[in-house]
Amino acid sequence: MTANVLEAVGGTPLIELQRLGAGLGCRLFAKWESANPGGSIKDRAALAMILAGLREGVIGSHTTIVESSSGNMGIGLAQVCAYFGLRLICVVDTRTTSQNLAILRAYGAEIDVVREPDADGGGFVAARIRRVRERVAAIGDAFWPNQYANEHNAMAHHATMHEIVSELEGGVDVLMCPTSTCGTLRGCSDYRRQHRLGTRIVAVDAIGSAIFAPSSGACGGDRRLIPGHGSGMRPPLFRENLADACVHVSDLDCVIGCRRLVRAEGVLAGGSSGAAYMALERLRSQLSKSTVCVIVCPDRGERYLDTIYCDRWVESHFGNVRHLWERDWASLGGAAR
Repeated sequence: MTANVLEAVGGTPLIELQRLGAGLGCRLFAKWESANPGGSIKDRAALAMILAGLREGVIGSHTTIVESSSGNMGIGLAQVCAYFGLRLICVVDTRTTSQNLAILRAYGAEIDVVREPDADGGGFVAARIRRVRERVAAIGDAFWPNQYANEHNAMAHHATMHEIVSELEGGVDVLMCPTSTCGTLRGCSDYRRQHRLGTRIVAVDAIGSAIFAPSSGACGGDRRLIPGHGSGMRPPLFRENLADACVHVSDLDCVIGCRRLVRAEGVLAGGSSGAAYMALERLRSQLSKSTVCVIVCPDRGERYLDTIYCDRWVESHFGNVRHLWERDWASLGGAAR
């Protein structure tokens, strides 16, 4: 039992993916972050940043919270702000899903939509941040959590890594971590270093993103159809050597990965979860039956019903690709016991 909804943040389950693991020739687990009350991993950072602001006195009862988000961070903040009775303005862009916008409104958040990417580079993220700065300056008593640079974002994910390691008794060989603000990646990487773990951390980024390839084009990542990982700019939380490797995935990879997760395991996950699984498939030759792998699954699939899980949308963007996920998954093992 929890005293309030915020105490339900964290402590998410680790789910073994027996069929997909058998197909890859390893032991595979999903860190199921959609079990957070706001539906995503961003609940952890949203709570940590607001609590820190209240503790430090930069947030008062009449302070307006203003943040840039592609959806999930906005929802996490909306949940926390609703509990504390704080006004929230969430600056989004045109890629934010209709489901996420509806959830934000249900929590009482005000939505400000940026419709064009930044003309000077940095894509939609830079354009959203500029709008945030403008709104904060105009309001006066306003606080920008700044998820891209706030150390409490990263620190919140020490707990994420601790939960994974504790359940698997330290035996985590590979962690696949979708990356956007670098909060999750930074927190997990810092925890690994502090506890001298041998876990190999692989960042999962979008093709065209500027996080791990800043010279590849400032706005490349903002041509993506599916939000959730990647960025048009390198966030301040980024540090060199956070990851041992980086795998870049496409929008189609996200679709295939999500459809395989739901067909094989009954796991209805969001786009970055599909990206994490497909990135692991790229590493298949490096895996063995004794390799323990964890994919971080940041959010739930219901927020992508109009895109990833809509056959018409998929066919309009990628053609007839159903053969890429349709197979007899039960034959791989892990059948119902």
